[in-house]
Amino acid sequence: MKGKRIKITISITAIIFLTIFGIKTAADNEDKTFLSVATASTGGTYYPIGVGMANIWSYELKDKKIQASGQSSAGSIENIELLREGEAHLAILQGLISSQAYAGDDGFAGKPYKDLRTVAMLWPNVEHFVLMDNAIETGNISDIDGTRFSVGPQASGTEQSTVVMMEGLELTKANISPEYLGYNDTVSAMRDGRLDGGSLPAGIPISAITDMFASNVKASILEVTDEQLDKINAVSNTWYPYTIPGGTYPRVEEDIQTIAQPNLLSTTKDIDEETIYTLTKTLYENLDKMYEVHNSAKEITLETALDGVTVPLHAGAYKYFKEVGLEIPEELIPPEAK
Repeated sequence: MKGKRIKITISITAIIFLTIFGIKTAADNEDKTFLSVATASTGGTYYPIGVGMANIWSYELKDKKIQASGQSSAGSIENIELLREGEAHLAILQGLISSQAYAGDDGFAGKPYKDLRTVAMLWPNVEHFVLMDNAIETGNISDIDGTRFSVGPQASGTEQSTVVMMEGLELTKANISPEYLGYNDTVSAMRDGRLDGGSLPAGIPISAITDMFASNVKASILEVTDEQLDKINAVSNTWYPYTIPGGTYPRVEEDIQTIAQPNLLSTTKDIDEETIYTLTKTLYENLDKMYEVHNSAKEITLETALDGVTVPLHAGAYKYFKEVGLEIPEELIPPEAK
């Protein structure tokens, strides 16, 4: 009987403790601002960068009671829907998907997302069209015509952006023998003589391409001319010139002129100006911490914050970039600020 009373007493004490703890936690959270950042799958680059950024915000903005967290997703297309539905407050987006969603093009036809806003360009997706040397004629990306060429896994961002670039060259999949391979499989197939080349966009250096050169595959990275860039951007104004410095890859000493599209930090106009201003300011004042998160994060700089951006800035980001003296193109000024 005595033991039963002790158990009841312990149970009541535990309930009282949990109730008090719950009330205290609710009180602590009452004034907090909770923010979620939609990224992509845990195995890619978006996820660690998004989580790292959220952790920096949560630590640096404790006094402002801002708590941010990264959430995994299927990537850019799903992230647009998460923003639309209010299930994410910020998201990392491929530049092409951002442009298409805002304009209501392609997969977003009939439902333009005019509330979409950009915070900043984070790091570039650098286009690497690789081709076996015996298939190269001009040295630029027009050489893929008539080749066995991988456009990336089916339904991937790589495939979507590669097809858009090909359209700018007046090419379709009918002009090539298309394969749908990942990066390492593309290089393996080239090494085995089963494939002439492929599209491998990512931040530099790309390990599969490093392996391609290190293992002496007789192939090169094709260049993109200014004229080709203009024609590609006439299809979707997403890309900008990018130089891969000599020495980035084994035995490649010369600079390579290619193009890149941005990976963007985006949000919706419904998030208040002060919150986005604070997040933007905190990000750029803590880049040293951001650079420790992932190698690609080292590309995040104030000088490149607007590179490749086509969707208007959020009013909070606009306020910060004006403060630090960035020249902001007219088309990026938020409609709310005009």
